[in-house]
Amino acid sequence: MLCSFSKGCAMEKINVRGISFDNVTKGEALALISSRLDEGKRTVVFTPNSEIVESCIEDASFRELISSADILLPDGIGVVKASKLLGTPLKEKVPGVEVGEELVKTLKNRSFFLLGGKKESSKGCSVAESAKSSLEEKYACNIVGTMHGYFDKNGDENEAVIETINRSGADILYVCLGSPAQEKWIFENKDKLSSAKLILALGGSLDVYAGETKRAPELFIKCGLEWLWRLLCEPSRIGRMMKLPKFYFGTILYKMKQKKK
Repeated sequence: MLCSFSKGCAMEKINVRGISFDNVTKGEALALISSRLDEGKRTVVFTPNSEIVESCIEDASFRELISSADILLPDGIGVVKASKLLGTPLKEKVPGVEVGEELVKTLKNRSFFLLGGKKESSKGCSVAESAKSSLEEKYACNIVGTMHGYFDKNGDENEAVIETINRSGADILYVCLGSPAQEKWIFENKDKLSSAKLILALGGSLDVYAGETKRAPELFIKCGLEWLWRLLCEPSRIGRMMKLPKFYFGTILYKMKQKKK
C-alpha cells in the first residue's frame, strides 16, 4: 500500500557530500512518486549509492547531471551512514529495485516500459522480456514494451529506441543501463520521450526481476553488507568497489575539515 502524501508538502533535502537526497522512507518515496504522477508532472528519479556519490565528488559535471533529477533516493547503506556521520541523518536506505517492484505491484492503472539488460537471458529471450514475464505473472501488471540495453546510444539506433518507447504509450519507463550510462541517457533523452511521465534509473533491477541475479540474503541486507554479497558473487567488481572505502574515509576527513572551519 502506498502511504498518503500531501500535495502541498515539500520534502526535506539532506546534503551528503554535495548530493541533496530526499529524506524519505520507502513508503514516503512511493507516495511522492504517485502524487507527482497523479498531478501529471514529469518526474526523473535517480537512486545514487556510495559509488555514484563518490563519482560525483570526483567529477563536477556528473554531480550536476545527478542533481538534475526531480527525486534522489539513497540506494545504499553507505550513503545513510555518511549522512549520520555528518550529523544530518537520512531516515533510511531506499533501494531502487524495491521501489521499482512496488510501483509495478501497486500502480495497476499505469503502463510500463522496461529498457536495459542483456540481449539474452538464461531463458533465451532478453533479460527485459524475461523480467516482463516474471512481473506480469507475479502482479498482473501492464508492461507494454521492452528493449535490451545493447544499442548505440547515439544516432539512428538511439532514435529508433526512443520511437519504440513513445509508440508504446508507456506512462512509466525503467532505464536499467548501469551507472553512469543510464543517468546520462535519461538526461540527454528525457525531452524526446512523449508519453513517459515517470522515468527511473534502476541499475541491475531487471536482472533481479528476471531471476538472473539474486539479491543478498536478508541477514546481509540487515547488516548493511549487501555490497559484500555482490562482491562475493561478482569478484570482477573489486575495482568499482574500491570507491566505497574511499567514500567512507573521505567523509570522515570531510567532517574533520568542516569542524576546523
